[in-house]
Formats: sequence, C-alpha cells, structure tokens
Amino acid sequence: MGVFTFENESTSTVAPARLYKALVTDADIIIPKAVDTIQSVETVEGNGGPGTIKKLTLVEDTVEKISIETKLFEGPNGGSIGKVTINIQTKGDAQPNEEEGKAAKARGDVFFKAIESYLSAHPEYN
Repeated sequence: MGVFTFENESTSTVAPARLYKALVTDADIIIPKAVDTIQSVETVEGNGGPGTIKKLTLVEDTVEKISIETKLFEGPNGGSIGKVTINIQTKGDAQPNEEEGKAAKARGDVFFKAIESYLSAHPEYN
C-alpha cells in the first residue's frame, strides 16, 4: 500500500457558512449532485459539526482510502478560503507518483469549484 499526502488551498466567492453547510452538513445531498465522480456520501460519525466524519464513495479503482481534513476561513469580499489536507492510501502494491499527486490536486480544485458552481446556480440554498 502506498501513501500520499498533499495540501491545497482554494478560494471561493461563496461565504464560509454557506460553503460549510454544503460541504459538511448537507454533503449527503449536495456533493453527489455537484460532483459526478462521487457516488454517495454518508455520515460515519458526528452530527455535522467539527470532527464529523463522512464517507464519500468514489468512482475509483486504485484507492483504498482517502482522508480529507478541510478548514474554511473568511476570504476577501465575503468569500471563503479553503485549506485541505488529503491523505491517499492506495490498494495493494499501487504506488502514488507525482503525476497522480498533480491529478489529485486538480480533482480537488474541480471538486471545490463544482460545489461553488452548484451553490451559485442555486441561490435559494441557504
């Protein structure tokens, strides 16, 4: 099993409270609608507050487990800054490499922007 860790920072025009609600509290509903590669989201532990653990089922073959820690901060003009630390454990002898790391970072950016786009397209969601 290979292990790969990376950190990423993204900015969003969406306010932190609204983004948090979509990414954590309502993740079970919002994420599968906004991100095609996510099959499902379920709460493993917690009630949606800090420390809550969610399980995201991906369309992926070589990954055994992904652990994501997300922190949202107030950003410029009422938006957000998201800081993410991701640990990826691969199945069997699969070893992560630099290209896979770049691809994972790109997927993280796409994921964050997909949620932002969904929220922008659904202003009624609060």
